[in-house]
Amino acid sequence: MPKSWKPSQAKQFAREVTLGKTYYTVNAHARNLGAYEDTHTYSEHRFTGRRPFTGTPCTDGSTDAVTLCQRFGPVYEQPPRGLRNLADPAPQVAGPLPAGYEGVLDEAELRGLEKLQRGSIPPRLRRDLNARRA
Repeated sequence: MPKSWKPSQAKQFAREVTLGKTYYTVNAHARNLGAYEDTHTYSEHRFTGRRPFTGTPCTDGSTDAVTLCQRFGPVYEQPPRGLRNLADPAPQVAGPLPAGYEGVLDEAELRGLEKLQRGSIPPRLRRDLNARRA
């Protein structure tokens, strides 16, 4: 069973870190901003060295193990199931259409598109469709 450390176990995590091994944290994303399709992703952290005075494991000299666990914990030994890596591309929702595809719009779809188009132009700037062209 993969091990995990809660933020309250930050010092224990720092003692048990193995240099060169990858650890994982879960990120929460706001859905109301429209930036991510997923509400949760995970990030990878690899500890490659130690701090000079304390000897605490750190990631490329930036984040030490205690700080990572306290601020971004819990920390996991294995990647969380069902979540994608933040560094991976987002899933493709729509792709290229196949060769020979013909999209036929019915009357209801055309009316809906016209309604969207009418609503996007401010009333002052709309031109009268019934006026004669010169």
